[in-house]
Amino acid sequence: MGAGKMHADEVSVDSSLVQRLIAAQFPRWAGLPVEPIDSAGTSNAMYRLGPDMVVRLPRLPGAAGDVEKEHRWLPRLAPLLPFHVPVPLGKGSPALSYPWPWSVYRWLDGENPSVGRIAEPGLLAKDLAEFVTALHRIDPTDGPPSYRSEPLADRDTATRAAIAELRGIVDTEAATTTWEAALRVPEWSGPAVWLHADLQPGNLLMDRGRLSAVIDFECLGLGDPAVDLISAWYLLPADARGAFRAALAADDAAWARGRGWALSTALMELQHYRQTNPVMATIARHVIREVLLPT
Repeated sequence: MGAGKMHADEVSVDSSLVQRLIAAQFPRWAGLPVEPIDSAGTSNAMYRLGPDMVVRLPRLPGAAGDVEKEHRWLPRLAPLLPFHVPVPLGKGSPALSYPWPWSVYRWLDGENPSVGRIAEPGLLAKDLAEFVTALHRIDPTDGPPSYRSEPLADRDTATRAAIAELRGIVDTEAATTTWEAALRVPEWSGPAVWLHADLQPGNLLMDRGRLSAVIDFECLGLGDPAVDLISAWYLLPADARGAFRAALAADDAAWARGRGWALSTALMELQHYRQTNPVMATIARHVIREVLLPT
């Protein structure tokens, strides 16, 4: 794996390539400056284009498959959501040694929330619940399955492998007990709903203490509404989770599944990124600690 890469099949992208892609395919923007964005994202490279646009290029084959989905669905979902979401301005084609489709979006202002240092967690809980409620109510007709649409039980082997590999790094006994408790909960039997499925700090933008935008919809699709409850552990302190849960009317089974999803996701993130992505690893450690707190 090359230096600075997080995945063996990751392609290299730089500002020069982005400038040449823009000049070739969107000549009206050819004179605008291109600057890399320092991001902890694992699947896409981001470059600021002029003052009010951003170029998003998949790093991986799997992420490349999400470009068409985002271009199809985000313009339809955006008017129905209470916060800003990225709406594509243009779709680029493979060229100049870059192998996949890519996107130009409108730039959205804001800052990612700081893990464990949310100034007004009660307000964030309210905003998150408003977003999740609105998203889950959108007509799911013809929607694709979410990247996280499988039952929790389908993640059992991978989750236990992550726990085993993290022995000495996390409390593996508590993690196993919590994971097994989540597996005992009945699976979701209702209709699949629209999910963001990755509501964590790097995918939210804040402005003056309030949620202003939700970004990065590569996991978008239909599934169990409990998947979006992961934000309770990824973003909220323990004393704000009750308000979030109440606003969503999440029953005991949904809450337990959401806790299981948060644990499984964070364990795998720590397993994969503890050596290559310090920001993601720090967030994952925080989530695991929060999930394993006594309830």
